Amino acid sequence: MTPVKVVIADDHPMFRFGLREALASSDEVDIVGEAADGSELADMVARVEPDVALTDLAMPGVDGLTAIETIRQQFPQVAVLVLTMNADEEAVIKALQAGARGYLLKGAERDEIVRAVLTVSSGGNVYSGEIGEQLTQRLSRAGQVNQGKVFPELTNREHEILTHVASGQGNHEIGRQLHLSEKTVRNHLANILMKLELRDRSAAVALARDRGLEGPR
Repeated sequence: MTPVKVVIADDHPMFRFGLREALASSDEVDIVGEAADGSELADMVARVEPDVALTDLAMPGVDGLTAIETIRQQFPQVAVLVLTMNADEEAVIKALQAGARGYLLKGAERDEIVRAVLTVSSGGNVYSGEIGEQLTQRLSRAGQVNQGKVFPELTNREHEILTHVASGQGNHEIGRQLHLSEKTVRNHLANILMKLELRDRSAAVALARDRGLEGPR
């Protein structure tokens, strides 16, 4: 079996040393490059064409998040795996949106990191237990919110505006009640019509009322 080629990025030399030594003990992983920031990581990826880029997020200069975006845009064949101390939910979401296939927390055992590297290199996704639980809870919350909405494809604000539209209110009145400009209300209404594939405001009113969505007049 050909080892998975990996480049690692972290601004702490001693951490890179320890990580390199730990992963080098596996026959399934080959460390082919190191970087101290996001810019060096992107350059390293371009030079050595690894299978996996293993990176921290918080680094001086170009951070890991920016590097992930660059790598996924320019080298989509390279899988990115985050290894960081940051367990904040928003940091996780931003990293995944940027294109990371996995998210591990520092402190993970060598075998866990090796398995994660192999998983993302083969097209899979992997998360530390704590991160996976966060994502599951977030999806559960999103599902609960959508279940309570007549039109789950709309944002909460769009849903709110459609309720007012169904009640027969004009854009000026809706804007006054929701503290929005008429232009903002019009933009939201345009998005509502597009998402629900409706031709005009009257069709939106008819559909909303048919679904029982009508607020106080």
